[in-house]
Amino acid sequence: MINSSMVMEFVLLGLTNTWELEIFFFFIFLLAYVAIMAGNLLIVVTVTFDSLLYSTPMYFLLGSLSFLDMLISTITTPKMVSDFLRENKTISLWGCMAQMFFLHLLGGGEMALLIVMAVDRYIAICKLLHYTSIMNHWVPVGSVLLSWAVGFVHTMSQMVFTITLPFCGPNIVDDIFCDLPHVLKLACTESYVLELLVTVDSGLLSFICFIL
Repeated sequence: MINSSMVMEFVLLGLTNTWELEIFFFFIFLLAYVAIMAGNLLIVVTVTFDSLLYSTPMYFLLGSLSFLDMLISTITTPKMVSDFLRENKTISLWGCMAQMFFLHLLGGGEMALLIVMAVDRYIAICKLLHYTSIMNHWVPVGSVLLSWAVGFVHTMSQMVFTITLPFCGPNIVDDIFCDLPHVLKLACTESYVLELLVTVDSGLLSFICFIL
C-alpha cells in the first residue's frame, strides 16, 4: 500500500507568473528548440549519408556530438515549452527522476566527448604524419562508446542514491525543470552527504575536462 503522504508529483515554479511573459517565453524557447533540432539534425544526416565524412574521425565525432545535443535538448525543452501554456506545471515523481537521470547521462557523455574531440584536433595539428595511424576507424567509435560509459557512471553514481530518498512534502521545485540540487532539498531525510557527493562528482568531471 502506497503511503498517502508520499509525494507523487512535483510542481515546477517556472520563470514567471505573468501570462504575457509566458507567451513570450513560449515562442522564444520554441524557436530556439526548433533551431537547435534543425541544425543538429542537418549535421547528423549530412555526416551519416556522406561516406567520406562518416569515415573521417572529426566529422564522425561532430555528428555524435550533434546527436547528443538533440537528445539533451529533448529531455527538458518540450515539456518546458508546453508548461508555458499551462496553469499547473507538474511532473510525476518518476518523470522527474527520469529527467534528472538522462540529463546527467547525456551531459556527462557530452563533456567526455568534447575532450575526445579536443584530443583529435591536437593529434591532427601536432602529430599530423601519425594522425591516420593513431585515429583509425575504431578509435572514434570506441571514444564515443567510452563517452557514453562516462555519462552512465556519472549519472548512476548520483541517481542510485536519489531514487531511494523519501519525498513527503513540500513538492515545489524552484526551476523550470527537475534540477538535481533543487530536488534533493525537498527530501524528507538528511541529504547533505548526497548533495556533497553530487557537487564533488560534477565538480570532478568538470575539473578533469578543464585540465585535459
